[in-house]
Amino acid sequence: MPKVVDHQARRIQVADAVQKLVTEEGLDRVTVARTAATAGCSVGHVQHYFPTKDEMLLFTHERVVQKILDRVSDLGERATRQRLPIRDVVVEGLGEWLPADQRRRSAHRVMLAFLGRTVDNPRLARSHAETGRLIRSMLATAVHNGKECGEVPADTDPDLAALELHCLTEGLALQLGSDSGAADAQDALGLLTARVRAVFPGRCRQYG
Repeated sequence: MPKVVDHQARRIQVADAVQKLVTEEGLDRVTVARTAATAGCSVGHVQHYFPTKDEMLLFTHERVVQKILDRVSDLGERATRQRLPIRDVVVEGLGEWLPADQRRRSAHRVMLAFLGRTVDNPRLARSHAETGRLIRSMLATAVHNGKECGEVPADTDPDLAALELHCLTEGLALQLGSDSGAADAQDALGLLTARVRAVFPGRCRQYG
């Protein structure tokens, strides 16, 4: 009976190796040979799924982003069960993008490496822009829902509020990831929390 190959699992195996190398040694140290050795597979295996370094980085970035989005989605489900206000979900969701612990620092390193490559690669630039649009769309939806349940003033522009929160989060992530003396994780989260509460100042009515 022919062996069934899980191609997605093999791509993830390589992507996880790329993330490990980027996190521990930087993007310049990511080569096909080192990726293969870290993943525990052959060079041919890596080249079969990712002919170029940028393709490896693109898939690794998409995997990192999707894992964050999955955790944010889990937050939404938990919020419904625990009857949490939307602002709490927004704070915790945006906090997933801050490099405040080892897991999130690793993800941030991949995203920072990816951002640097977007300057010379239109395909990577498009993927980066799409990720930003998705985050802002999710935030705008949260603000719209907040208006419906009373947490957000009726005259708030959801798109502008989403842009503000997204830019603040990206800026804080960059400071935490590149200059540990600029702010610590608690200060960054406190600032983010304050701005979210300014957008969501009202009391939630959705649970009665």
